Amino acid sequence: MINALVPLPVMLPLFGAGLALALWKHTRAQRIITVVVLAAMLAVGVGLVIGADSGPVVVDVGGWAAPVGIVLVADRLSALMVTVSSLVLLCVFLYSLGQGIADGDDEAPVAIYHPTYLVLAAGVSNAFLTGDLFNLYVGFEILLAASYVLLTLGGTGSRIRAGTIYVVVSLVSSAIFLVALAMIYAATGTVNLAQLAERLPEIDSTTRLVLEILLLIAFGIKAAIFPLSAWLPDSYPTAPAPVTAVFAGLLTKVGIYAIIRTQTLLFPDDRTDSVLLVAALLTMIVGILGAVAQDDIKRLLSFTLVSHIGYMVFGIALSSQTGLTATVFYVVHHITVQTTLFLVVGLMERIGGTTSLARLGGLAKIAPLLAIAFFVPAMNLAGIPPLSGFLGKVGLLQGGVQLGTPLGYTLVAGGIITSLLTLYAIVKAWNKAFWQTPPQEIRPQRLPSGMLGATFALVAFGLSLTFAAGPLFDYAGRAAETLRARTPYIDAVLGADGRGVGTSSDLVPGDGSVLPSVAPEDDETPVPTATPSPTSTGVQP
Repeated sequence: MINALVPLPVMLPLFGAGLALALWKHTRAQRIITVVVLAAMLAVGVGLVIGADSGPVVVDVGGWAAPVGIVLVADRLSALMVTVSSLVLLCVFLYSLGQGIADGDDEAPVAIYHPTYLVLAAGVSNAFLTGDLFNLYVGFEILLAASYVLLTLGGTGSRIRAGTIYVVVSLVSSAIFLVALAMIYAATGTVNLAQLAERLPEIDSTTRLVLEILLLIAFGIKAAIFPLSAWLPDSYPTAPAPVTAVFAGLLTKVGIYAIIRTQTLLFPDDRTDSVLLVAALLTMIVGILGAVAQDDIKRLLSFTLVSHIGYMVFGIALSSQTGLTATVFYVVHHITVQTTLFLVVGLMERIGGTTSLARLGGLAKIAPLLAIAFFVPAMNLAGIPPLSGFLGKVGLLQGGVQLGTPLGYTLVAGGIITSLLTLYAIVKAWNKAFWQTPPQEIRPQRLPSGMLGATFALVAFGLSLTFAAGPLFDYAGRAAETLRARTPYIDAVLGADGRGVGTSSDLVPGDGSVLPSVAPEDDETPVPTATPSPTSTGVQP
């Protein structure tokens, strides 16, 4: 039963996108379809979190056995990511729905927006669930195509320019990823992650290091790790608020997820950890210094997004149970908080007509609810006790102290300084936007209930992470154990005989016909002798 749930986070949004596109003249039907699909994805995600807690759940797509066929794998980490991303996608869509109802959809390309949003959701789920490196590349490309459409919605000059920068950078990342894929297949004869985990240790160590670096560069661009993060602050702020929110909250975490998956499963020998620790430190410091210097709140949040990616890279590079546990917890926290803040900024822009802190002011008197909606996640982002941001950072700093090296202590100091500067930047924005006397009169206006409701739903979820920190940390710890052990993932995908459940080309007899299924051991029916394919016999010479 639980196996049937695994493909749904990918299939449901794709089916919904097709249906929404077919009903492009019926906006109401498109809205209903999108909400139902995203809600169903959330329900499926919760089911996967429960089901995957007892072990990875694997589905061989099309009945083709791994490693020949593509597999989808729901382990603790991927199930958690699917659930959180579905919740965020649903809340952001409800926010955009409230905005569309309040403003009218006459000038907005709504017929394109709904199916594109669902395609984006499918790409995110595919990236989290795939057990195949090439399918991960496909997931990234789906994300790229959908995100470019969403980023340029409205067709203004600034959005087209920002979208162009985003696409060029993403294409560079994709090209590097594709080169790495080709080299990996040439060296090992497979792109199945579980089989790669077995074969990569058998190839030349220098070649393995080159492959690892290429993947880190490709994923580092998508995750916005310094010095590969310069594109982000110029690309995100020009998009509509819901688009910026989902991009900032989710898309960079897809890159972080890819780094976690490949570093723990494919390259557990820790040879690049020192480089990643330095990159994490620079990402934190450079990002937060950029945030402090900003006078536009969207750009300020974009720079804090970069700086807090550094915390996650810090935890990955620690390569310890404590570091990885804290990273999984921090990713969940940061997706929620960062998305919420961008939604709040969209409401602030709606009232004040600008995101420039020099031109905003007095919003606390005009919209006190908005002041609360900003203050809570902002303090959470800064890591004020006892909120979830504080708990995640304490876990990461604890991991740094346990490392016990000068670089580890430097990262701890850098993490504390970054947290203090985040607090400074956030308080500066809070004071200017909500408490200073506005340079020009800002007229009070009623905020759409749909936009406020979706924002406060995410504020509440962010707060709930604090109250549920114990169970969530336990779950993150079990996810980290599975990642570090590696064998539960490999055994679940490949099984005891080195292949998944289903039929593959290895079982195709000489006449070219495909056998309906793998014959059980006690079956007296003679099974034709399979002719092993070159890629199934081990590492290629």
